[in-house]
Amino acid sequence: MDYIAHIRESDKEIQSVEAHLLGVKALAESFGDKIGVKHIAGLAGMLHDMGKYTHEFKEYIREAVNNPDSPPKRGSVDHSTAGAKLLFQKFHQGVPSRLEWILAEVVGNAIISHHSYLHDFLNPHLESPYLNRVQEKHLDEFERSRQCFFDFVISEMEFQQYVSNALVELEAYLSKPSSENGESKLMFLIKFIFSALIDADRTNTRLFEENKIDEPEQSRKELFDAYYQKLMKKINSYQVQEDAKTAINVLRREMSDQCDQFAEKPSGIYTLSIPTGGGKTLASLRYALQHACRENKQHIIYVVPFTTIIEQNAKEVRKILSDDGHILEHHSNVIDDLNDDDENEDGIINTRQKLKLAKDNWDSPIIFTTMVQFLNVFYAKGSRNIRRLHNLSKSVIIFDEVQKVPVSCVSLFNQALNFLNTYCDSSLILCTATQPALGFVELERKLDMNKDAEIIQNLDRVIKAFKRVEIIDKATDELFDNDKLTDFIAEKMDEVQSVLVILNTKTVVKRLYRQMEVSGVPIYHLSTSMCAAHRNHILGQVREHLNQNEKVICISTQLIEAGVDVSFDCVIRSLAGLDSIAQAAGRCNRHGKREIQQVYVIDHAEENLNHLQEIKIGKKLSKRILIDLKRDQNQHGGNILSAQAMDRYFKEFYTEFSSKLNYFIRKLQKDMTELLMSERKHNTYYQAYLHNKKERLPLCIVNSYRTAAEYFQVIDDQTAAVIVPYDEEGKDIIAQLNGNETIENFSGLLRKAQQFTINLFYHEREQLEQNDGVVSLLDGKILALKETAYSKEYGLDLENDGRFDLSMY
Repeated sequence: MDYIAHIRESDKEIQSVEAHLLGVKALAESFGDKIGVKHIAGLAGMLHDMGKYTHEFKEYIREAVNNPDSPPKRGSVDHSTAGAKLLFQKFHQGVPSRLEWILAEVVGNAIISHHSYLHDFLNPHLESPYLNRVQEKHLDEFERSRQCFFDFVISEMEFQQYVSNALVELEAYLSKPSSENGESKLMFLIKFIFSALIDADRTNTRLFEENKIDEPEQSRKELFDAYYQKLMKKINSYQVQEDAKTAINVLRREMSDQCDQFAEKPSGIYTLSIPTGGGKTLASLRYALQHACRENKQHIIYVVPFTTIIEQNAKEVRKILSDDGHILEHHSNVIDDLNDDDENEDGIINTRQKLKLAKDNWDSPIIFTTMVQFLNVFYAKGSRNIRRLHNLSKSVIIFDEVQKVPVSCVSLFNQALNFLNTYCDSSLILCTATQPALGFVELERKLDMNKDAEIIQNLDRVIKAFKRVEIIDKATDELFDNDKLTDFIAEKMDEVQSVLVILNTKTVVKRLYRQMEVSGVPIYHLSTSMCAAHRNHILGQVREHLNQNEKVICISTQLIEAGVDVSFDCVIRSLAGLDSIAQAAGRCNRHGKREIQQVYVIDHAEENLNHLQEIKIGKKLSKRILIDLKRDQNQHGGNILSAQAMDRYFKEFYTEFSSKLNYFIRKLQKDMTELLMSERKHNTYYQAYLHNKKERLPLCIVNSYRTAAEYFQVIDDQTAAVIVPYDEEGKDIIAQLNGNETIENFSGLLRKAQQFTINLFYHEREQLEQNDGVVSLLDGKILALKETAYSKEYGLDLENDGRFDLSMY
């Protein structure tokens, strides 16, 4: 009897269960092999849909296809428990065998979770959702599934040998020297196996639905070598320019050459502290391409704090490499899948399933993404995020402006990097002019930085040579409001051609922009309320004025300060963390074409920082250092931006937040690190279980993965991505996403939509829904703004009053 895994929408062709299981097994093996766990991942692949070997599932899928308007009742078929149950029965019974029990738990949890998210082994109610599925749940046709699996997929003898191979891999993985404890190692292993399974399952299903065979891509080594040649042609072209011999340009070339030479070293965790304006993007790309060619890496990934840097850097890299198809920008998750459990839609290719199957797995050679998306891969709920994890292995990952790691995520960030370094054969570059103290000995979970980690030699000399601005302290003796600031900006515009003002809150930025008026001077506004395409348009206009040496004022939130390539004559920065002041200074006299220019630090009285604790504390610590320097100009190396000042700032900053570095979950009164990776003796849920039940939980792993994920959000308030109707292209994307597209078309549209998304806080979403400013597409999986809720000046318009006509864009 034929058992069905999927039925193709176009021609009703059937994919058999064994074809699907063996196809997913092969893909999962290839993903797992990257870190030496080929058979562990393959085990998950071959067992994940074993529960489809039932009359019940066969009847269910036929009924669903034949009656699409009245599909079977949700929850009527469970096909993802059987494979995990088989592992539990064969290897998790009787006298505990540590490795066999761990293998059953690691692979079993991935299997039962592959339509939603990883289960807790022990949850806050002192129950085990994992055990409830694999031990307690009764499956009517389990014996049929088991027998079919051994008849059609793999014999029992071959299966036993396969498991033996997996156990060898598990022992090797666990015994590898690492600073992480056993629970941390297992947490990352489970997540990697889950990632491999999710991607293998969706890729195999997509290929079947599209009636395609996955063709092998061009060798990444050949591709990266070709890229390297193009990059060097560009770098060498600078040597024939008139200013090639200036001291600054000679130093830029020296640092670029050092990056090239450093690429010969083994993969590790290194720092690249090129000062602002030192050619960091091209130098880091040179290291990445050279190292990728030498060490056979598969991906080069740039992780940045703000989407503005994605847009700028990706554009620059595309131009040099003359390749658009292999470079991916990933700003945000356009599709909301955090609470999905689509097991009862599996096998039927509807619009929701097409969205799930769309390629969204970071398999591109070069990827630009954000710190939020990087951390979501490891710790956020939803299968779309974690699907990408395995593609972080065998990669060069460059963390641009790494000082912007949110303080609550410092420990989680450090441990993710330690895992990628120790197990995943990835090289990790912390790239910034203001290095945070992530290896600070006082941190409970510090970064395992390589010895002699800095790529650039004689850094103090380099920093001194790149000094192009003077920091003027106007924050310790007086307060500014927008009235006073307006007068000060007008005064500066009498002295210079261009002024950039960076304030800490969108509200005050918007008010100042509305209030600011200087005769004959164009004034521009930038904030994260604008989509990427909109910000690019504004920045393009600003750069045009700057290039023509015309008068211009730009008023922005901090999004402009981290890596955006603009150069103003004067910068005014509202007091914030020392790293923010340094980054703001990097937007002034950026290329050193003028004598020393001024950066003014002010204290703005109208900013409400009560919900921006990191900025509030950073402001306090920076002010303390400014006061020290006012009393004694020889303190802190005699400069607010010295390496000594920056080191002191970050150590004090992390000390101030010491109780939050492990991602404290207020509602549970626990650190997220405890939920994910605490040992039994420190796991309060397990200790409570022992006390209440008077017995040990019959599991090797007792951590709470799903509970942790449910509380994880990189920023304080959870946001949702929404597509905006900016420009005709934005409107077209919204219109097409509301139609019945193929998986391939959905993949392309989701990629294009990255330039046309903003993130809404949930209170903003609620206000827009009340004002009829937002529309749901594709059964609520995608959100889009209506045209009346987006402004050509400010971006998001919560009032949805339709004051601006977007047709001109």
